[in-house]
Amino acid sequence: MIRIGILGYGNLGRGVEIAVNKNKDMELVAIFTRRNPEDLKTVYNTKVCSVNNILDYKDQIDVLILCGGSANDLPVQTPEYAKYFNVVDSFDTHKRIPEHFANVDKAAKESNHIGIISVGWDPGMFSVSRIYADSILPNGTTYTFWGPGVSQGHSDAIRRIEGVKDARQYTIPIEKALETVRKGECPNYSVGEKHTRDCYVVVEEGADKARIEREIKTMPNYFDEYETTVNFITEEELKKNHNKIPHGGIVIRNGKTGVNDENIHTVEYKLKLDSNPEFTSSILVAFARAIYKMRNEGRTGCLTVFDVPPAYLSTKSGDELLHEML
Repeated sequence: MIRIGILGYGNLGRGVEIAVNKNKDMELVAIFTRRNPEDLKTVYNTKVCSVNNILDYKDQIDVLILCGGSANDLPVQTPEYAKYFNVVDSFDTHKRIPEHFANVDKAAKESNHIGIISVGWDPGMFSVSRIYADSILPNGTTYTFWGPGVSQGHSDAIRRIEGVKDARQYTIPIEKALETVRKGECPNYSVGEKHTRDCYVVVEEGADKARIEREIKTMPNYFDEYETTVNFITEEELKKNHNKIPHGGIVIRNGKTGVNDENIHTVEYKLKLDSNPEFTSSILVAFARAIYKMRNEGRTGCLTVFDVPPAYLSTKSGDELLHEML
């Protein structure tokens, strides 16, 4: 059995707890939290411990899955805990991935551990789709459209702003741009020409709404490149109308082959998700299995989804994969 630990118990941590319980080759050792463990109610009454005691479990956990936010938690937590555990995270700030990779790689190699970062559907499964399509059709252009749906990372980034009590951020594809790409055309779109962002924000009493809106719209790596709308609503309205976390997206590669580029090909990979955190959690758990296998083969350091053979994600044997999947 692969022994799993969870650090953080928000929507993502809860999803990992559910996913581990659906995988027959895994067992959940404990959930670690910064909150009072006695106040935490889990789905399966899993053991809950203070994060202050996490190092007591370093010999009892094969893979620690980190479920914090990309804005402030994971840049610190992943390299720190890679010193003591094999780790998996869902760091999703695309522009900072090389920096994050270097920090985790150094910590993991020095401590003889293995880690994999930026595991999810984007970055993650969409990244795999992009590399396959780009490699097969080198003469072409790749487009990624996110949404419509709630971005966990962007919502978390808004909640970190002083004066914000809660928030949801929806990423909306611009339909005209999507239609153009699906026709096989290859326009040079910026990210802001493909999406808009809608924010629904609950603020604390007396908070400066003008400052909060300004901080959201100018936030680097999150909102500054997009047309962003900020809607201030009540907590009751947020709970009533924005209590679910759907998401999805599409990767499209338009490429040409032939002596004179006469043949046009389109590769499309699409996700439609009822629950963004539960789907992401399921990916984290599959890659936890993969790095467990790779560590047992002697691999150390930091990896991404590009470095993991698909067979390592599966519970099936090599023979079963040949017969059932290939």
